[in-house]
Amino acid sequence: MKVLIVGGGGREHAIAWKLAQSPKVPELVCVPGNAGIAEVARCVGGDAEDVESVKALAREERPGLVVIGPEVPLAKGMTDELEALGIPVFGPNKKCAQLEASKSFTKAFLARHGIPTAKYREYTDISALKSDIGVFGYPMVLKADGLAAGKGVVLAADAAEAESAINEMMGAKVFGSAGDTVVVEECLKGVEASVLCFVDGSAIVPMESAQDYKRIGDRDEGPNTGGMGTYSPSLVFTPELEAQIKDRILTPTFEGFKKDDLDFRGVLFIGLMITDEGPKVIEFNNRFGDPEAQSVLRRLDTDLLDIFMAATRDRLAEQEIAWSDERAVCVVMASGGYPESYEKGKIINGLSDVDEGIVVFHAGTKFGENGEVLTSGGRVLGVTATGKTHEEAKAKAYANVEKIDFQGAYYRRDIGVVYG
Repeated sequence: MKVLIVGGGGREHAIAWKLAQSPKVPELVCVPGNAGIAEVARCVGGDAEDVESVKALAREERPGLVVIGPEVPLAKGMTDELEALGIPVFGPNKKCAQLEASKSFTKAFLARHGIPTAKYREYTDISALKSDIGVFGYPMVLKADGLAAGKGVVLAADAAEAESAINEMMGAKVFGSAGDTVVVEECLKGVEASVLCFVDGSAIVPMESAQDYKRIGDRDEGPNTGGMGTYSPSLVFTPELEAQIKDRILTPTFEGFKKDDLDFRGVLFIGLMITDEGPKVIEFNNRFGDPEAQSVLRRLDTDLLDIFMAATRDRLAEQEIAWSDERAVCVVMASGGYPESYEKGKIINGLSDVDEGIVVFHAGTKFGENGEVLTSGGRVLGVTATGKTHEEAKAKAYANVEKIDFQGAYYRRDIGVVYG
């Protein structure tokens, strides 16, 4: 079967790497891909967010399955358009994609179905929002309602920081139309964790747990990023907590999809805060997390194509899914200056020097004129290791990070440490 993957980041490299292991996938095509994906797939030029161009490519390639990695094409309705061509798609339709594309949509869904989450209010008027500064105390959590590449959340320590964030989101429109509506939430206290679930009309099936690190600096300091690293399984998960997540979050979410006529097929990423009152939902995403996919898919033993095809046919409930007992740790190497301004085009050295068994997932990379691998984004690489213990996987990941270098390379040194 030919499979077309839409996207060109670390998440898509992890998906391509796993699909390439399937004996049922003779050909992988990726738009636009990157230098790492090119090792396992045929990369074609194009824009992953351009629905019409991807449709044209699909007509030409006639894949047996399309896997959509990023959130933007999902929000634009790419799944709907491709399914109209008769092509199976792994990724939710436009209606379901609102669960990530609109914070207010998700908060209303959670409230309607009694799913634990933070108290919230939403605002479309800047003056009304400013008059409610500190409504839930401090830190004040402000979220741009729409898609903002994982950066549209501010935790304001005081009124001055809150007003500055409001002016940027709703006044200066630093996130564009995503800031037309701003959601304000109470700040939940606890430990963050992530649960990724395969979902179709027959079942919601949680994958192995993971924990990611959003802030740029060690000890979770500095601005939010798209993710600086992750590990799986989460050290905070216990059988009791997993049972709570299933009963309080997964089951009512799946039932809510049915009640609200949300025909979800794909991955539901659930960001959680493990509080003293139990797990509460921070956010929903409509796709594999990045870099959660890099650590979770390293531990998947089942053929990923079988899972994808079962979901497109509403047969997940019949699909067995097995996981390795090994632990995985992924450390992101980023361009200096990220998540603010950064330079591109830096030569990456040492990729061939990593130890056997280490997988370096490419995110922001491209080929240079002479075939060298260059940086082309903020998050550049995800150095991913597995081990019998968490500490072994962590040590192996960092030992191999040290073997890779590019000008301005930056990474956190505490991936795998639990804070909270």
